[in-house]
Amino acid sequence: MQRLSKLLGGPHLWIKRDDCTGLSTGGNKTRKLEFIMADALKEGADSVVTAGATQSNHTRQTAAAAARLDLSCHLLLWNMNRSAERAYCQNGNPLLNQLHGAVIHELDGAGATSEIAYLNTEINQFSDRLRETGRRPYPVPVGASNAIGALGYVVCALELLDQAKESGFKIDAIVLKSGSAGTHAGLIAGLRAVNAPTSVVGIGGGKSPVNLEEVVFQIARQTASLLGIPDAVKRSDVVAADPVPGGYGLLTNEVAEVIGLLARAEGILLDPVYTGRAMVGLIQLIRQGKFGREGNVVFLHTGGTASLFGYADSFEHIFRHSGAC
Repeated sequence: MQRLSKLLGGPHLWIKRDDCTGLSTGGNKTRKLEFIMADALKEGADSVVTAGATQSNHTRQTAAAAARLDLSCHLLLWNMNRSAERAYCQNGNPLLNQLHGAVIHELDGAGATSEIAYLNTEINQFSDRLRETGRRPYPVPVGASNAIGALGYVVCALELLDQAKESGFKIDAIVLKSGSAGTHAGLIAGLRAVNAPTSVVGIGGGKSPVNLEEVVFQIARQTASLLGIPDAVKRSDVVAADPVPGGYGLLTNEVAEVIGLLARAEGILLDPVYTGRAMVGLIQLIRQGKFGREGNVVFLHTGGTASLFGYADSFEHIFRHSGAC
């Protein structure tokens, strides 16, 4: 990303385009689902069940993978910010979920104190109810974030190292949005499997950095165990930066500005929930001097472009009041 690197005064910024992985506009869940869905087929599943927010990228990719494999797909969707905007509730990912033939179930979420724990409980309970009717459901955790799903990012870590070598540079750090933690964990496990010193920095969401690091560490250790190297990942390998302010699913002025910056400077589209916030976090780290001006930092683009269309009303409101067109 030469123009962005110049605008920020360094370091050398690169981008890993996992928004181009295919499977219904792409995203990081495609890599995870390669392993998750293989396990579902091995278990003889006839359906999959998963959950997420209304504009979840994960549910959209799961629905696409299920369609490809001729599995029924049940999506438990939670309007976490109680939005009544038509674009948010019907456009973007919700529209694609329907096109892929998923069965949609609305969740209320009242009283939930932990979003991921609540959604995973709902997934398991709904799967139990399907089993009672004679179906063979496979519960896919939120974000496909478990040790099996994280194997997709073990592969990605090795792919990144190979691509950097071919391009003639050494990766000093990888920066990504860390939410349900599986992508972050898989990258660490993959890098440590080959003793690569590259650091991975996760930009958090609602969790404190310490709490997020603990979740990532546990999944990374479980993933390393699947690789036969259970002690390869150390607690010190896991680094999370301060979360970017703003509630889940809410488009802030700062994130909207950064989405516009990348669109104009590099022709790259970010999303309001994950990659837009991750880029805000990366820019903050650069301004804090976290990376040397001559370092090589890879930004992992985890997808989410489809959700942009669900935020048309929010973008219009922000740009109208900022004077932008």
